[in-house]
Amino acid sequence: MRSQCRTILLAVIGILATVPAALAQQDAKGSQDHPLVSRMPGYYISDYKVEEFAAYDPTVIGGKDVHWEGKKYVIDYSRKEGAAPTSMLQIVRNYESALAKIGGTRLGGDERRVAEEVKKNGATTGVYVEAYNEGSDYELTIVEMQAMKQEVTADAAAMARDLKATGRTVIPGIYFDTGSAVIKPESDPALAEMVKLLKANPSMKAFVIGHTDNVGALEMNLKLSADRAAAVVKALVDRGIPAARLKSAGVGPYSPIASNKEEAGRAQNRRVELVEQ
Repeated sequence: MRSQCRTILLAVIGILATVPAALAQQDAKGSQDHPLVSRMPGYYISDYKVEEFAAYDPTVIGGKDVHWEGKKYVIDYSRKEGAAPTSMLQIVRNYESALAKIGGTRLGGDERRVAEEVKKNGATTGVYVEAYNEGSDYELTIVEMQAMKQEVTADAAAMARDLKATGRTVIPGIYFDTGSAVIKPESDPALAEMVKLLKANPSMKAFVIGHTDNVGALEMNLKLSADRAAAVVKALVDRGIPAARLKSAGVGPYSPIASNKEEAGRAQNRRVELVEQ
């Protein structure tokens, strides 16, 4: 009888010992696959994070510098115990094939990672897959690209106070797409405040200075910042400000106001300033 009880007890202990391991292989609480792509068979979500607005610079082997901004999903997958082994290359090729079927464009990659963009229904989504530990784990980063909702807007009175105090003012609310010098329509309120400021001070002459973060080649950022500043000057002239009162220049990443090590700092450095002549 004692022997039988011991056998039952050992069996129960064995069952209980497997419970933590089984629970550890369940999807993380609140997690789910992104609707754009599914997971590899035999994997569970070990970690899951969503940010409403964030930036991501994928590693694009053999490709160009890439910068994504928008709603960001980071989904970590781990292979379940007993699942068939999957190589890193197999993971990458599976995602390449799946994304190709929905119109994805491969930006670059190698045998353990790949970056792609999917344009669908007027929206662009960045997808980056990177495998680790011989295929036991991989991370899927997806950025649904969009412009940040601007909560701080330019104000003529505030700009005037800055100019009086320091001779310069940062203009919030001037928008460009990544790598573009075309001013987006949602910049109109900020441009209107700049016009209000300049018309209220008819003797004022100003430099319009473009700034960038340090992501990408220096020469590219210098040209981009100069082109953006020139675009703002043109927009102001088109709104009735005499061209003789304005000069544009671009300084690229040479004058940061925050650290470029984090996206929050890089976002501050991508800016347009008005500097009194």
